[in-house]
Amino acid sequence: GRASNEAAFLYQLFVRAFGTNNFPDCSNMCHEASGVALGQSVGVGKGTVTFDDFEHADAIFVFGQNPGTNHPRMLEPLREAVKRGAQVVAFNPLKERGLERFQHPQHALEMLTNGSEPLNTAFFRPALGGDMAAVRGMAKFLLQWEREAQAKGEPAVFDHAFIAEHTHGVEAYLAELDATAWDAIERQSGLSLTEIETAATMYRRAERVIMCWAMGLTQHRHSVPTLQEVVNLQLLRGNIGRPGAGLCPVRGHSNVQGDRTMGINDRPPAALLDALEKRFAFQVPRHNGHNTVEAINAMLEGKARVFIGLGGNFAQATPDSPRTHRALASCALTVHISTKLNRSHLTCGEDALILPCLGRTDVDRQAGGPQAVTVEDSFSMLHASYGQLEPLSTQMRSEPAIIAGMAKATLGNRPVDWDALIADYDRIRELIADTISGFAGFNQRVKHPGGFYLGNAARERRWNTASGLANFSAAPLPEDLLPEQVRRTGQRPDLILQTLRSHDQYNTTIYGLDDRYRGVRGQREVVFANEADIRRLGFEPGQKVDMVSLWDDGVERRVSGFTLLAFDVPEGQAAAYYPETNPLVPLESHGEGSFTPTSKFVAVRLENARDDGRIF
Repeated sequence: GRASNEAAFLYQLFVRAFGTNNFPDCSNMCHEASGVALGQSVGVGKGTVTFDDFEHADAIFVFGQNPGTNHPRMLEPLREAVKRGAQVVAFNPLKERGLERFQHPQHALEMLTNGSEPLNTAFFRPALGGDMAAVRGMAKFLLQWEREAQAKGEPAVFDHAFIAEHTHGVEAYLAELDATAWDAIERQSGLSLTEIETAATMYRRAERVIMCWAMGLTQHRHSVPTLQEVVNLQLLRGNIGRPGAGLCPVRGHSNVQGDRTMGINDRPPAALLDALEKRFAFQVPRHNGHNTVEAINAMLEGKARVFIGLGGNFAQATPDSPRTHRALASCALTVHISTKLNRSHLTCGEDALILPCLGRTDVDRQAGGPQAVTVEDSFSMLHASYGQLEPLSTQMRSEPAIIAGMAKATLGNRPVDWDALIADYDRIRELIADTISGFAGFNQRVKHPGGFYLGNAARERRWNTASGLANFSAAPLPEDLLPEQVRRTGQRPDLILQTLRSHDQYNTTIYGLDDRYRGVRGQREVVFANEADIRRLGFEPGQKVDMVSLWDDGVERRVSGFTLLAFDVPEGQAAAYYPETNPLVPLESHGEGSFTPTSKFVAVRLENARDDGRIF
């Protein structure tokens, strides 16, 4: 996800010329469900809003994320929205500091007085996995109000013109709303009907609404239908394809969206393969490749023998950590192209290479002079950057240069002259323009200050779906949030755990042992739990425990020596930091239709701590 567009394009070209679509990537771990859900519902697996839309929204709903810790760039538009009177509505089981109060570092008075206005205007705390039921309840209230308005001859609640012109399947969806019982919505959401009605009222009163979400929605078994329920709600009132309204999956890595646009996709669209085949005159592989979960299984089974990591920390970012480590160790060769050392470098195959590369901040000098690379952000904006720092060694190569060197050593000068591309990255961007939709004139457009907007068909109300329209999804609520493999153990979980990051952390990179948003100092092996749960289970706050994952497959998944911290968490739930708790997430526990690990819903049992305090 960190690789530039230029590196990603070269890598997918190399690997497809080699003959495979094996492209496991960080999208598989976080927002794959977003891509699947949006692709099926609106025809584009990306968000439909731009940064400017936040200035025009009447309401911004924030699901499953804490912008203060995870996406600090979002804090400014949220803060400005509150100041101009817009509603910011947060759904998060943990009442996070970053969503309660925000101090702008540029505002001296706020800093000196240690005061600021509340950032959020409403805060709802659903059960883990209960967001689909909460949104379904909001839609059910809208339907009730729509019928009441029709009976009284009052203005409609639904945008009937939009629904008639732009959508498909509304009748089946409304029938599903009628079939969904209120008690099921209340029980599964973890919210009272009064709370859901309040949220629905805030949604109804807003003319323009943006829906934002992150991994709190995407890392569940039913993440795809959950996100499609969010789309359903937006479709009812025409909140897609107009200023100040739309869908906004908030991504983390600096180019996770761009890499997918460049073709890092284990299930590539036919249009991309056709364009590559036409431009480069070789037969591209048409079979699906391995996503992350499938790749780990393929390595364990001896079906995949070489692992290449283009950035990232695969061993620590993935679920079921001991099994992932065994998978990497079973390879004939592991290769890591990296800007800094990480734990994955210690998990070696029979042969192992670490290839240090230039960072994006380093000056990248090639035969044609200093080179720029580009990235695509969550709002489909393309930006170019030149490194400013002198490399630490003259032997350091750039990511594109390393990839091109591997390709030339493997394939020779086919299907391109790899050396010529590295001499001048403009040539890479010309190939991107030739093959990737929306990139015509890439080299000229990216020189514009601030970059350029790639565009989004759904934002323009062009629906690239099989129906040619935006699709309502009529999926029922899950009958039971607990997976069958948990129920088969015959044990009820002590707690449902979600994994999350600390303030001093970016993905798996840990910068310190403090988490100032949650009041943690000098430690990471902690469990945030409701004090009532701690005492109900026979423990005391501050006591050390082991957590054991409940999953019926004969594998013990345990982390040891974690300190119980009483925290403002709904009863029955808990939270702990990753990657320390990734060993608890079974590899087979993933989203239906997305293969995204269910790291936000892990059924666990607590036991008295073992003495060693080791994680794995």
